[in-house]
Formats: sequence, structure tokens, C-alpha cells
Amino acid sequence: MNLTKQFFKYVSQNIFGLLGTSCYILADTYFIAQAAGTDGVTLLNLCLPIYNLIFAFGSMIGLGAATRYAILRAQGDARAQRYFSNAIFSVCILAVPFMLVGIFRPDGLLRLMGGDADIVALGMNYARIFLMFTPFFMCNYVVASFVRNDGDPSLAMVATLSGSLFNVVFDYIFIFPMGLGLPGAALATAISPILSIAVCSAHFIKKSNTITFVRKAPSVRLLAQSCQLGISGFVGELSSGVTTTVFNFLLLRLAGNVAVAAYGVVANFALVATAIFNGVAQGAQPLVSQCYGKNEMVGARKLLLLGCGTALGLAALLYGVVFGYTDALTALFNSENSALMAEFAHSGMRIYFVGYFFAGCNIVAAGYLGAVNRPAEASITSLCRGMVAIVVCSLVLSALFGMNGVWAAFPVSEAITLSLTVFLLKRKAGRA
Repeated sequence: MNLTKQFFKYVSQNIFGLLGTSCYILADTYFIAQAAGTDGVTLLNLCLPIYNLIFAFGSMIGLGAATRYAILRAQGDARAQRYFSNAIFSVCILAVPFMLVGIFRPDGLLRLMGGDADIVALGMNYARIFLMFTPFFMCNYVVASFVRNDGDPSLAMVATLSGSLFNVVFDYIFIFPMGLGLPGAALATAISPILSIAVCSAHFIKKSNTITFVRKAPSVRLLAQSCQLGISGFVGELSSGVTTTVFNFLLLRLAGNVAVAAYGVVANFALVATAIFNGVAQGAQPLVSQCYGKNEMVGARKLLLLGCGTALGLAALLYGVVFGYTDALTALFNSENSALMAEFAHSGMRIYFVGYFFAGCNIVAAGYLGAVNRPAEASITSLCRGMVAIVVCSLVLSALFGMNGVWAAFPVSEAITLSLTVFLLKRKAGRA
């Protein structure tokens, strides 16, 4: 199979898998909106940064370790086998603080995220349940990343879609027929990665499997090497949490809970969009790493161009859907028919989603830089878009233009980052 066909096979399957994950978040939001109205959407949006932080650690270690594994395996290096077990041990250790917060202080965490007394009372059990299942969220990233890098993207896609379908179905069953309310939504979300891991585990009994579990104590050195190449994935996930947190506090100050609920609508559709572009980047990563490991840099650069072209095409399609169906999409999560929320979300969707014309290329380029063992540049690109540019732009533009300035911060920060990314790619193109 030639490189272009392999690219579209890996990318399409990875996009479908990640779309399944993001669509269950949409379903979660929809059911919570029906069960708890605007306060329910506000609660979920305050919890999203916590999810993002959990996913960020899982992505950094899982994607980074799997990338190291793919590069070393392509080079015939036996050290590749240490990375899988080390990644599993590492995420289980990292999950412990999240579990302790879930057990003892979920209320304090919700207050820290900006929740008032009503939101804290509504969401305490919801937060407690999903935090206690943190190890499974993180391990799911590790297992899926290794299965994909071991030449089985189809199974990784099926596993992700299976977990997502379970979540959607049991969200409804737990919230409504069983009457569990928001804790039921958290329980459905928490169980879904367990199912995904179980499906992915079928790969380990296949004859084509090359991954082995090595019984050795966790290595900080191997973890650091994994994190080096996974930093773009970490910042990519964390950037959503940083953006959501900063926007939440700015919007609370500008217009209160209704504005945060409106941003909850925008943020949930943004998760779908980000999943699409992460699908392109993560789908291409195993192929780019293999090319790099074999010193076939012409092929690696071809994959970068294919990825950026695909991202721009998907951004145009995505914006066409958002622009054409803004009010219909907003209405899905406006169960109380709040005119103010609809007005805020309408302008928010149309301004915010312009940013994906730039963000798609940034996500693909950061994934490429990590896959060809250029962690410093991947980190610079990811940190600029995920932390520095978005925070500065949101603070400055909100002061100048109010709520529209908040929405515009995302496209402006991504455009700035793209200029930096192009510079970094050109500056060291000869060494890539």
C-alpha cells in the first residue's frame, strides 16, 4: 500500500474513533441539558477543564511512549518493548491524586473552577464519580496509542466507537429510566473507557502483535523520554482546558452563568472540531515515525503536506456546517429556550470556529514535529497556541471588545501560532 493510501486509511479511522469520543460528550451535554437545564450545562463546562487535564496526561504519556516505541521498532532496537509497561505504570501512579480529590474534596474542586453554591451542590457527586475512574481514562489513551502504532488502527477505532456508543446509550438509561440524574451521566462516562480497553486488548492475542508487557519497576528516564515526544499531545489537550477556564472566568465577569452556559455550547462543538484535527495528527503519527525511524524524510514531509491539506479541507467543511446551522445546533442544548443564551452562543459559534482554519494546521504540524523527534519545536508550537497566545489574546480582546473579544481570542491566537509554526518548520527543514 502506498504512503498516500496508508495516510488516508490511518487518518480516516482515527478521525472516526475520536469523533465517537467527542460525540458522546455532545450526547452527555444534551442529556444533562434536558435533565438539569442551564445549570447542568454550566456545571459540565466547569468540569471540562478537569477532563482535559486527565486526558492531557494520558495523551502525553500514551502518545509519547507509543511514538518512541514506533521509532525504535523501525530501527530494530529491543529497548522499544520497555515503553508500554512503563506507560501503564506511570499513568496509574499519576491518577492517584485525581482519585483522592474525587473521594475527599470534589466540592472544593468545583468551587476552584468557579462554581457557586448551587452548581457545587448539583455537581459534587458527578465530579466524585468521574475522578475516581481516572486510571481508566488515562490507560485507555496508552492502550489505544500502542495498538494504533502496532499497525492496528481499525481495532483502535472500533474500541473507541464501542466505548462511545455505550456512553450514549447508558447516559440515557442511567439519567432517565433509572433516575440517577447527573451521577448516572458520570457513571456512563466513567465505564466507557473500560469497555474501550477491553476491545483494544484483543490485539494482544493476535499473531501480528509485537507489544509485550515487561515486568520491571517504572523508569523515570523512560517516562521523561516519552513525555518529550508527547508534549504536543499534552498541551493540545490541556489547551482546551486552559481556554475553557480562562473563558469561563471572563464570561462569568461579563455576563454571569448564562454566558458560561453559552460557552458550554461552543466548547462542546469545539471538542468535536478538535477531535477531527487530532484524528488527522494522531492518524499520521505512526506513519511519520516509521519514515523517520527509517530515515525516509521525503515521505515524512509528504505526510505533513497531506495532513495540512486535509486539515484545511475539513476546516472549510466544518465552518460551512457551523455557519449554515448555527441556531439549530445551539437549540439542541437550550432546553429552557433562553433567548440570551441563544444570542450569546450564536455569535460565539460563528466567530470562534474561524480559528480552526489555523488550528488544524497547528495541530498537524505539532504532531509531525513530535513524530520526527523534534520535541523542542513541538513544545514551542503547542505552548504558544495552548497557553501563551490564547491567554494574552483573551485578556486583551475581552477588555477591548467584551464578549465578542472573548470569542475572537481563539482565531487570533491560532493565526499568531501558525506564523510561528511555519517559521520553525522552515528554519530546520533541512534537519527534519
